[in-house]
Amino acid sequence: MRVYSYLIAAMAFVIAAALALFTALFTAGAIETRAERAIKRLLDENGMAWAQATADGLLVQLTGTAPSEAARFRAVSLAGRVVSGGRVRDELEVKPTNDMTAPRFSVELLRNDDGISVIGLVPSSWDYGPKMDTVQALVTDGEIVDMLETADFAIPDGWVEAVDFGLRALRLLPRSKISVSADTVVVNAISDSTSEKQRFEAELSQDQPEGLDVSISISAPRPVIAPFILRYVIDEDGKRFDACSADTPRAQARILAAAQAGGMTATARCTLGLGAPSPRWSDASVAAIRALGELGAGVVTISDVDVTLIASETVSQDDFDRVVGELTSNLPEVFSLKATLATRKEAGAEEQAAQFNATLSPEGQVQLRGRLMDERMRQSVEAFAKARFGADAVYTATRLDENVPMNWGVRVLAGLGALSELGNGSLVVMEDRLTVRGVTGRADARQDISRLLSEHLGQGASFTVDVRYDERLDPTLGLPSAEDCVRIANESLARGKITFDPGVAEISVDARRSLVDLADALENCGDHPIEIGGHTDSQGRSETNLALSQQRAETVLRELAVLGAPVQAMIARGYGQAEPVADNTTEEGREANRRIAFKLIEAATSETPDLVDTEGETDRAPDAVAVRTDDQEKPEAPDDAIPQDVETPDTRGIDETADAAIADDIDNAELDWQDTSDTANLRPRQRPETR
Repeated sequence: MRVYSYLIAAMAFVIAAALALFTALFTAGAIETRAERAIKRLLDENGMAWAQATADGLLVQLTGTAPSEAARFRAVSLAGRVVSGGRVRDELEVKPTNDMTAPRFSVELLRNDDGISVIGLVPSSWDYGPKMDTVQALVTDGEIVDMLETADFAIPDGWVEAVDFGLRALRLLPRSKISVSADTVVVNAISDSTSEKQRFEAELSQDQPEGLDVSISISAPRPVIAPFILRYVIDEDGKRFDACSADTPRAQARILAAAQAGGMTATARCTLGLGAPSPRWSDASVAAIRALGELGAGVVTISDVDVTLIASETVSQDDFDRVVGELTSNLPEVFSLKATLATRKEAGAEEQAAQFNATLSPEGQVQLRGRLMDERMRQSVEAFAKARFGADAVYTATRLDENVPMNWGVRVLAGLGALSELGNGSLVVMEDRLTVRGVTGRADARQDISRLLSEHLGQGASFTVDVRYDERLDPTLGLPSAEDCVRIANESLARGKITFDPGVAEISVDARRSLVDLADALENCGDHPIEIGGHTDSQGRSETNLALSQQRAETVLRELAVLGAPVQAMIARGYGQAEPVADNTTEEGREANRRIAFKLIEAATSETPDLVDTEGETDRAPDAVAVRTDDQEKPEAPDDAIPQDVETPDTRGIDETADAAIADDIDNAELDWQDTSDTANLRPRQRPETR
């Protein structure tokens, strides 16, 4: 019995121990499972599915590959929120740095007169030393600023070709900003003239790496006019501008409208340019034009800020005093006025005054007569004349007079410079005035002569420019007009169409001959405002077709420039599918609609604006023509893009013909010429035949 009791007690103890062990194991497992699940849920909620949590008793093991050291630390911290930090075993790995996404490598090249700056991030495995040697060779007086940084990543595809193209652009463009990346090069630059702009664009369009996106934007500034001049004349021949300059299209419109309102009927041009001495140039010009109109006869000249008004002797003293007083009040503050009322000369006074005369024959022979101060002045005048007209074309028959007026040599030389702008004519220099008369084959000669004399004679100088334009002397006569050039271009395209490879702006190989024929046909065309239009059929999205047509038109423009065609005033414009010439439902119609077409850009005009002298008045300028050659769509150009020398609307012919008797006197003058059998002929060059 006692043995039986011992067995029962032993069995009870074993059962109790087993139950205790089972309870402990169950409790520990529940704790492990609950901690593991809580940590996994927290990691998933924070975007860390790459981490795995495994419970081992009271310990939690984290495994996986973290994308960065910061991510690893964040995962361990999250696990520490569920269990104490001492129970977290960090078995996480960190992704190697070399497997991270490479940065966008780029280089910015800045070049000006002070040197070149190179800024950017480049691959450390790329040897850019030879490239910096190339940059160094472009700098003579300036300095090189090297601000390149490197990163340890592989060289991206296209990087080397893009950098080489950027360096070629840098070598070509002395004032530029060039941004280079592996797939894109953006070129921004300034040129000195429109022709230089076209040359730059043509050269950059060659040898562009395939697959490289190139954007080129080169600006050409307006011409600098010095001095900035306006010269308005009212005499027996009518009302006209000898010279006219404007700093903005608004100023241009106001000046021309003021002259028209005063009764000027001649076609007039007012050159847009840089160099205006004051933002209120148009206010001064309009006030001066109105003042001379009230006087009825005379000439007013504005050279920079100097205003010179010379009223005719027919003007009364009372009218002169009243108008001059009003003009003085109306001129902006920076402008100064010198006004003179001409008086009649007594009979015989002109014959007794000092005088210098020069005549230029139609054959280019020049005779110098009259008075000069001394032998030194005579040698200077003769040397200047020979330099302008040719050593064998000058005959000198002057006499010396030490009593000639002050600045006599300056007046004579300025007059000879003006005479050299003519085909034939005469020059008379006197103490109180200078007169240039003659015939020219250049439409702008009158304005150039007026600017030259204003610059050298100074404020208050009286001079007369009586110059007649004769188209028979014009070297451009016989060249195709703008309308002729459009017709010639379209006829050439009708004989041989310019086609492109499907879906791209590259001219097909078969069309190269047609492009060369087109350039040859345009050879004798001048700088006419002509549009090269690109057109597509209606297949595809309209936005894609518009962009493609723009690119194709620009390709034709660049290729014509490369072939030497005169494209300075041409623009490229894409129309997409907007202007079909045939039915897009047939293959023949779609083929006809895929085309390049030329048309004349009509100069935009506006109604005559109201003229107000008060500062700040904003009159409406003529509408502008959009001019562009780069690859971006642009809206209509601002006022600054209006072409220079815009003709005024609603004019009624040219009133610039000088007195016929003057021309007859010049042509028929009996002069004592030297033997000129071997002298140079300064007549205009032979005009090329129209093709």
